[in-house]
Amino acid sequence: MDPAAGTLLTALGAARGVVCLVGAGGKKTSLYALARATAGRVALTSTSHMYRYDRSRVDEVFVVTGEPPRAPSGMRIVAYAGPTDTPARVAGLRPEAIAGLWESGDFELVLVKADGARGRLIKAPGDEEPLVLPFASTVIPVVGAAAFGRPLDARVAHRPEILADVAGLSLSETIAPVHVARLLSSPRGGLKNVGDAEVVPLINMVDDDERYRAARLAAQLALRWTSRFDRVVLAQMKTSRLIEVIRR
Repeated sequence: MDPAAGTLLTALGAARGVVCLVGAGGKKTSLYALARATAGRVALTSTSHMYRYDRSRVDEVFVVTGEPPRAPSGMRIVAYAGPTDTPARVAGLRPEAIAGLWESGDFELVLVKADGARGRLIKAPGDEEPLVLPFASTVIPVVGAAAFGRPLDARVAHRPEILADVAGLSLSETIAPVHVARLLSSPRGGLKNVGDAEVVPLINMVDDDERYRAARLAAQLALRWTSRFDRVVLAQMKTSRLIEVIRR
């Protein structure tokens, strides 16, 4: 593996603005990695339900019932969540509340988890997903490279029946690079609801040579099948490692 030059923030188009992450395979890990990589202040939030924030990775978590409160200037990474009755989960914020976070000028970057995946490695969006913000500057569709070589079932994929339809494979069939490429390049997959935002797919969990080869092929095919994005990022977000940027 030859690590690409540059930084994760530049490669993923996440140096500044409102960035929405969709898909599966490490969205929340990616939120934390991008927040760490940013020198300025960062807000983390979501438009959907999600597991609670790891308080060791943020300076504060504000539970919002109305307008988001202003965070003290000494807090660099701040999370905003809505209340929920589920103990282990938090709710998302309304689009206008997230717009307020960005328009406040308090943050250089607002990172938004824009759908859920129940901790799975890969997914295609449901009927009401993803909840991408119309004012997002960048959308990052995420796939976990650990899905390569695994049979398509509910242990690997969130809503596997939808993924089967979008990616063109059968339940229990082995997930291959061609299927991930179809998912990332599909208007019913990685390109759903992206609007006019810049799109930068991320294949995460590229942890060994076998996954690297599969991820690289998937990226090359996706770039061949759509002109909507011009690069795909291969990375290990758990360690904040940029592996390679595959370009058209």
